[in-house]
Amino acid sequence: MIKFVDLKAQYQQLKPEIDQAIERVLADCAFADGPYVADFERAFAKAQQAPHCEAVSSGTAALHLAVVALEIGQNDEVIVPANTFFATPEAVSLAGATPVFVDCESSFYQIDCDKIEAAITARTKAIIVVHLYGQPMAMEKVIAVAKKHRLLIIEDCAQAHLASYHGEAVGSKGGVGCFSFYPGKNLGAYGEGGAVVTSDADIAERVKALKNHGSTRKYHHDYIGMNYRMSGFQGAILTIKLQYLQAWTRRRSALAAQYREQLAAIKQIILPAELAGARHVYHLFVIRSTRRDALQSYLQQRGIQTGIHYPVPCHLQGAYKSLGYNVGSMPCAEQLAQEILSLPLYPELKDEELNTVCRAIKEFYL
Repeated sequence: MIKFVDLKAQYQQLKPEIDQAIERVLADCAFADGPYVADFERAFAKAQQAPHCEAVSSGTAALHLAVVALEIGQNDEVIVPANTFFATPEAVSLAGATPVFVDCESSFYQIDCDKIEAAITARTKAIIVVHLYGQPMAMEKVIAVAKKHRLLIIEDCAQAHLASYHGEAVGSKGGVGCFSFYPGKNLGAYGEGGAVVTSDADIAERVKALKNHGSTRKYHHDYIGMNYRMSGFQGAILTIKLQYLQAWTRRRSALAAQYREQLAAIKQIILPAELAGARHVYHLFVIRSTRRDALQSYLQQRGIQTGIHYPVPCHLQGAYKSLGYNVGSMPCAEQLAQEILSLPLYPELKDEELNTVCRAIKEFYL
């Protein structure tokens, strides 16, 4: 079986270091927040070229905290791409605001900047952009629209650790960047984890308080907050794994290049496009095919796991039925939902395994 992601293979490589880190947390009883989380915050802030980093309990928590810290809530609207994981609009809803969906464009599958202005109303407070699949988004148009309409920008960087555009790290352009360390991410915890990065000291202080029951000092609560603290175990584990992230990212890029070379001749599929000037970190390698379901079944029969990111666009999810979107509302996102297929891609994937995947795809089409 060629797995879609093999978490055990990575753990086996790091086992001595990881086990020692866990033992240190146990010995110090530093279970909630604490020094190991602080160490990770400093290291991750440096890696992402960010002055401030607040580690939290999940990527969803990071998005929720960002929305709340920017004082977005009841009666406000936030523009969100239709083609993203559900956590992106969910964070808006958790804060009491309303997500307003915008279709994606057909090259990089990110929010269509030319359609944002039409979605802006008097209630719009912010735009969330998603650096989807590890591809950093070109932010110029979004920033221009945001400045014109005095809107805030939140960057969903859940899939884009170390991604950059013309040398600028994701999370640095919009004011607030939100990361996920879900186990399968490029930098994954052994459980849940997330982070908010920002260049704004005031936002960082609000996030720091909000994640800890709105408290800036023990038993003194300035806000109604949440319990979104990162555990000491995850802080220690992520600090170890962060040391390997650059090498893992280079390996992902090398594997993506191999996929491109071997699959280039297959006219029935569309390979992922790369934005000029971007460092794509390939959280996912997503191809398109009008025979997606048949291809996925064929690969599964040959012991090759794949994924679909995402089979139901956010605007068509049952949770947002009340917003009134229908099939046809977001044609590009809806077409992608029928055609996209994510191939196995992780640093531990062997060249011969990738070759096996490519041979199977060629057999299916050729």
